[in-house]
Amino acid sequence: MSAVQNSSSSMASGPERAASGRIAHGSKEFCTAARRHFARAAGGIRWYMGQLMGDGAYATYVAHHRRHHPGVAPMSERQFWRERMDDQDRNPGARCC
Repeated sequence: MSAVQNSSSSMASGPERAASGRIAHGSKEFCTAARRHFARAAGGIRWYMGQLMGDGAYATYVAHHRRHHPGVAPMSERQFWRERMDDQDRNPGARCC
């Protein structure tokens, strides 16, 4: 039996697997796994870019403030961002601009 015949006969018997035990390229199971991996990678990129831009900074600040300073009201989000920008202007660090 040739490799083509072998792969076509395996299609009728459940998930398609190559001789090596891997999911056969082009099968429904392969496409589902590829979509899942792509979605996970896209989520990681989205998280990284959000962290790079500071999207979760205020939420992180509030969580830290509640843990370490209970009973004291945290800054408003507007105050937080103003303080953060002023601090970056005073201490540019590794920024280029």
